[in-house]
Amino acid sequence: MQRSKIYRKFMFWRLKQKNHKFFILTLSIVVGIFSGLAAVILKNAIHYTTYFLFHGFSIEHINYLYFIYPIIGIFLTVFFVKYILKDSIGHGVSKILYAISRGRSKIKSHNNWSSMLASTLTIAFGGSVGSEAPIVLTGASIGSNLGRFFHVDYKTLTLLVACGAGGGIAGIFKAPIAGLVFTLEVLMLDLTMASLVPLLISCVSATMVAYFLMGRGAALYNAVTDPFVLNNIPYYLLLGVISGFVSLYFTKVSMYVEAIFDKYNNSFKKIILGGILLSILILIFPSLYGEGYETLRCILSGNYSILFENSLFSSIQNNYWIVLLYALFILIFKVIAMSITNGSGGVGGVFAPTLFVGGITGFIVAHSFNVLPFVDISETNFALVGMGGLMAGVMHAPLTGIFLIAEITGGYSLLLPLIITSTISYITIMMFEPYSIYTKRLAIRGELLTHDKDKVALSLLKVTQMIEKDFSTIDIDATLGDLVKVISTSKRNVFPVIDDNNNFYGVVFINDIRNIVFKKEIYDTTFIKDLMFMPATIVSPDEPMKDVVKKFNDTGNYNLPVIKDGKYIGFVSRAKVFSSYRKLIKDFSDE
Repeated sequence: MQRSKIYRKFMFWRLKQKNHKFFILTLSIVVGIFSGLAAVILKNAIHYTTYFLFHGFSIEHINYLYFIYPIIGIFLTVFFVKYILKDSIGHGVSKILYAISRGRSKIKSHNNWSSMLASTLTIAFGGSVGSEAPIVLTGASIGSNLGRFFHVDYKTLTLLVACGAGGGIAGIFKAPIAGLVFTLEVLMLDLTMASLVPLLISCVSATMVAYFLMGRGAALYNAVTDPFVLNNIPYYLLLGVISGFVSLYFTKVSMYVEAIFDKYNNSFKKIILGGILLSILILIFPSLYGEGYETLRCILSGNYSILFENSLFSSIQNNYWIVLLYALFILIFKVIAMSITNGSGGVGGVFAPTLFVGGITGFIVAHSFNVLPFVDISETNFALVGMGGLMAGVMHAPLTGIFLIAEITGGYSLLLPLIITSTISYITIMMFEPYSIYTKRLAIRGELLTHDKDKVALSLLKVTQMIEKDFSTIDIDATLGDLVKVISTSKRNVFPVIDDNNNFYGVVFINDIRNIVFKKEIYDTTFIKDLMFMPATIVSPDEPMKDVVKKFNDTGNYNLPVIKDGKYIGFVSRAKVFSSYRKLIKDFSDE
């Protein structure tokens, strides 16, 4: 009771404050701090869980663990999600997009922690996915629930969701600009000063928390030591094209494999099938275990032996072409392993696999050309630029890829090749696939609204909120004389015809009876049932507003009756719908 009183007093105090912008900035700092803290907790949870699982085992004799752990991890994750949490938490970024579009930016409170726990179980036990999407969902959930606690409006709530999502990316990579750009490109938030400043503050706050708790070293940090050579531009152009096609492969295969698993309704079958397939792949290619960042770090440092470490092919790793072929197999099977992990019930994202595949792609391209006697290109630089290229293609986020790689390399010495490769990769995949891997699932279901403000606004309008009930009704058994009495007290020109049980029979338009309304001699002999007509189009109170708008456009009517189970409820008017629509559009873009 005391807590409730304090809360009410605080809310009254907040409502009296005139500086709303300062309050939003304060909330963005809080969201950033907690998002950064969540990122730190998740990365440490995965690291120490993995350490615990393998501590004390000789690296030459742990192959069997690669076969056992993935099955255990998927089983634990599915058990937690299905029987304890009882809610779906996979595909975190897609869930955020759906929440913004259809859920008024409301995300369930358990997402503050559930995605972190589930992804730790999945990744630490070998699931070939990333931790970024779960932490993005966690950060978005923190922003959403904090905003709901303070009862902010939809626009502000969406901004706080974006602040949390950006803070999650910034915290994991210690890359505030990448976190900011990610929310603008992927979540499609408006680029206005009203949104830009809170986003930047949140991302910087998350980065500072990560620096304070984890030191200066960032995930995949790799200082560029090889200079950019202008003569290598044609190779970067080619890398862009190849990255675009690899991105297409990434998207198509992941959707296809997950669709296969969706056909299985039995979770146990999914666990067994997915766990065994994933374990076999990891047993053959140990580099597929977990996020794969350690493999990427070694490749960036020029240590290619990590690809073969503890694998069945470690004895032939010194052959130049074997290295190339083995890397190609890892590229191909990383996407399959990721899809199997998610399809069988694991919880993780595509962010880390995208960077992994991008790094391998860049390495393969450079390694292939370096066999030529007149070519000497940096395999490290190409691996880094390839990571940006895959982000541009898979996520349709070229700017995120450019700035993320620039930040984790500690400078902008690779800015030009990053721009070239990312742009070409994005253009290439757009010729074949208009949707990113995040938006494709929503687009298939017709739920992709975040990239279309018209659809967003219409999805937020509800027929029940638009119903007008000030229309005077007339009984089905009434006469023209009775109608004239009703007209004399009505401010409307449409009169719904009903019976004693509120059943709807039709409408009478005053324009249709204008020529007889003053003929008193027929008042008692002319009946409403002879004057009414049934409208060609009616509206259900549960109908999507986009369908209602289409009915207005198709019929040209200004008012449509709202009927449920044959009962009259009221009317929805064109003027009110479009007035509410214009107000929402203005709120979306208002500074």
